[in-house]
Amino acid sequence: MAVPIRVMASEEARIEASNPEVSDDGLTIGEMAEKFGVTPRALRFYESKGLLGPAREGRGRIYRRADQQHLALILKGRKLGFTIAEIGQMIAAEEGQASPQALRMTREKCQQQVEHLERQLKETTEALAELRQMLTTLSREAS
Repeated sequence: MAVPIRVMASEEARIEASNPEVSDDGLTIGEMAEKFGVTPRALRFYESKGLLGPAREGRGRIYRRADQQHLALILKGRKLGFTIAEIGQMIAAEEGQASPQALRMTREKCQQQVEHLERQLKETTEALAELRQMLTTLSREAS
């Protein structure tokens, strides 16, 4: 179980390094939304799903470093096609709270997503080749 957690921790470090907006400072909901290019509503949604856990100061939310790292992972996961539940498993794994079964499922889902994206890339490459051929043919006929 320790190996997958280390993998997730190294991924967290890579995400953090590629996201200069992750800082040690606490951020309000507006600051967090602006820094990550999301809406306050999206932040509240992620909080309602248990993916973010900002501290409360009165009625306001303060997003700490861990929340910023989680949001970076959430956004990366969404971009790569993972569901909210799957991203939740990834966050649990990074915190060392995932079961061996959840880690296996997360690893399997990553593999499935790689295969899906590779199929899409192949199909897109083939479609581009066909379109380029059509364009060449149409250009010759127009001349």
